[in-house]
Amino acid sequence: MATSGTTSFDLDIDDIIEEAYERCGVRTNSGYNIKSARRSLNILFSEWGNRGVHLWKVVLKEQLLTAGTATYATPADCSDVLEAYVSTALTITETTNDISLDKIDRSAYAALPNKGQTGQPSQYYVNRQINPTISLYLTPDCAQYIYLKYYYISRIQDAGDYNDQANVPYRFLPCMISGLAYYLGQKVAPDRVQGLKLIYEDELQRALEEDSQRTSSYISPYSYFGDGI
Repeated sequence: MATSGTTSFDLDIDDIIEEAYERCGVRTNSGYNIKSARRSLNILFSEWGNRGVHLWKVVLKEQLLTAGTATYATPADCSDVLEAYVSTALTITETTNDISLDKIDRSAYAALPNKGQTGQPSQYYVNRQINPTISLYLTPDCAQYIYLKYYYISRIQDAGDYNDQANVPYRFLPCMISGLAYYLGQKVAPDRVQGLKLIYEDELQRALEEDSQRTSSYISPYSYFGDGI
C-alpha cells in the first residue's frame, strides 16, 4: 500500500481559526470574527505560559561577563531562567571548563551580606519582572570564567499573518485548536463551552505529558543498620 512519504503536515493560522470555528458549529468569513479569533489565539498562548515548561521554547543564551558587574538583562522573550553555569569559553572544546550555578530566591539573595564581593560566581537570582534580569553571586571577577550560559523559557511567538504557521510543534496542534475552539465558544457558542473545555483540557494534558525529557532513572534500596531495638 502506497503512503505519502511526507511528514510535513502543518496548518496556517487561517486554517486553525476555521477549524476552531467549525467545532463551535459556526462558519464565518467575517473580518471581525477572524481578527477576534487571532486575538484569542494569542491569549491562549499566554495562558500556556502558566502551564509549565515547553521544551521547544527552552533556549540557550550565552552572555559575555563584565568584571565587577553582577546583574544582566535577559532577552526580551525570556519568561524565566531554568539553569545557569559559568564557562571559560564560548565554544565547547576539550579545554572548556563549566561550573554549574545554584538558583536562589529573592529572600536568599536579599540576605547575602556583600553582594559586590568579587570572585567566581556560585549562585544566581532571577528577578522576574516584565523583563527579567539575572544577578550573580559572587560578582564575577572574570579571572577564569568569562561567560555566563543559561537556559531560559522563551515566550511563544505571536500569531502573525493569516498565512503564517503557529510557533508550536505538530504534537500541540490538536490542543491548540481545541483550546481556541473553547475560547471562541465562550463568545459564539456558550451552549458548547463545557464540552469544548473538557476536550481542550484532555488534549492539553496529553501534550504536556508527551512534552517531557526521557531520561534514565536509577532506584537504589535504602539500607541502614540499627541495634535491633
